[in-house]
Amino acid sequence: MQEVEATQGPLAGFTVGVTAARRATELGTLLQRRGAQVVQAPALRIVQLADDRELLAATEELIAHAPDVVIATTAIGFRGWVEAADGWGIGEQLLDRLRGVELLARGPKVKGAIRAAGLTETWSAASESMAEVLERLLDEGVDGRRVALQLHGEPLPGFAESLRAAGAEVIDLPVYRWMPPQDLAPLDRMLDLTAARGLDAITFTSAPAAASFLDRAQTRGMAPEVLGALHDDLLVACVGPVTALPLQARGIETVQPERFRLGPLVQLLCAQLPARSRTLPVAGHQITVRGHAALVDGALRPVPPAGMALLHALTRRPGWVVSRADLLRALPGSGSDEHAVETAMARLRSALGSPRLIQTVVKRGYRLALDPVADTKYGD
Repeated sequence: MQEVEATQGPLAGFTVGVTAARRATELGTLLQRRGAQVVQAPALRIVQLADDRELLAATEELIAHAPDVVIATTAIGFRGWVEAADGWGIGEQLLDRLRGVELLARGPKVKGAIRAAGLTETWSAASESMAEVLERLLDEGVDGRRVALQLHGEPLPGFAESLRAAGAEVIDLPVYRWMPPQDLAPLDRMLDLTAARGLDAITFTSAPAAASFLDRAQTRGMAPEVLGALHDDLLVACVGPVTALPLQARGIETVQPERFRLGPLVQLLCAQLPARSRTLPVAGHQITVRGHAALVDGALRPVPPAGMALLHALTRRPGWVVSRADLLRALPGSGSDEHAVETAMARLRSALGSPRLIQTVVKRGYRLALDPVADTKYGD
């Protein structure tokens, strides 16, 4: 599990988990550039194509017995399939076979990969959706036809079933199969961080990764804590609706961008995470409390974990006195020593840059110095 320091930006002060195996560095960099602290822990590993006997057997079967239709669903998956066939010494045979069939592309990127292999697609979906591919096939009729479907680790709910119900024989080509990571320690640390509400958002870029994340939580006996955090506290962001299915099956609300790409996914986080933060007028300043930092008049102020625990407790009832006992309970691992509250409070005030933001109420506790004009808005 790798942590990347935050810089100023729309995601400054937020911690975002990245579960991707492929393109994890790209996604992490995009988030980091916008100020997020990024925690990376792949929930999957990819089976190397050269070692994938299942794909080799399916490819040899396709070469020996030509299908009527081949559907290419992803550019990287199609390229990987052709490259693997080259490595097995059957690349030219595969290309020759594909030249004689109806070759359908899910969208422009896949079309580019097909043409780069020296082939020409029969048709490409303008919407980049498998729903459009399915509609075309059903409209032209598939009864008695053999349809080969290049998969890429993602389930396609109802797709193959609809074709089979219409009379087709469907051959799955599982390119880049997923398995649990060999080193589970980073994933376990991310699960611990999730359960402890140490993340503000978590991202998923494939349905198998989401399923693997949940399965590992179940195996470790911490599913209630992890699911509780995903239900109540974290922003769960998926690259698309298919990716979200394992999470939604557990009743977890997710958000997805309109375009199923990493860039729009990051833009969605940039819009939604700051909107979840609360901005308060305190002692003549504007304070926005985020996951591991505060913005004071728009300037990022990193705060130690103990200080953030106190700040969150104070902002839940802005302007009202919070007792030392309540603040002590908010401190992780502090035991029964109320001196820990005083120490953490001193560090919090120093981190915020102004001791006037938090007032000491003698013999009672502490309160945010909420501006008088705001009292009626934020008070009980």
